[in-house]
Amino acid sequence: MTRAVNRALRKAYGIGLCSVEELGSHPLGLELTKRVDPGNGCTNREPRLRDKLCLLIRRYELDPNLIKRYAADFCGTETLRDASRDLVEAFVSTVAKEAANDRAALVCKLNSYCQPEEVRA
Repeated sequence: MTRAVNRALRKAYGIGLCSVEELGSHPLGLELTKRVDPGNGCTNREPRLRDKLCLLIRRYELDPNLIKRYAADFCGTETLRDASRDLVEAFVSTVAKEAANDRAALVCKLNSYCQPEEVRA
């Protein structure tokens, strides 16, 4: 019941992050000890890509709006939703590696997306 309540509250308030209960017990592709709700779009006991990205954002305290802009730029699309699954998988993997290796450099890169488009070019 906790997952359903969390999901309802998240949708009611327009919160893009998932609750821990929805993601499973071990984030980022580690073997899960409990089954994640299949209705949540999970397969093979793996959280969805969006959930993995949400975990990265939380774990490394990244700005979700800047991550969205970086993702669109990385995938070469207007929005992340327009990108293919392969590109999104590559993006999530890249962000995970960048955050683990040098969070400060990743934050600096993300901060460049605060600037107007003309300045970044």
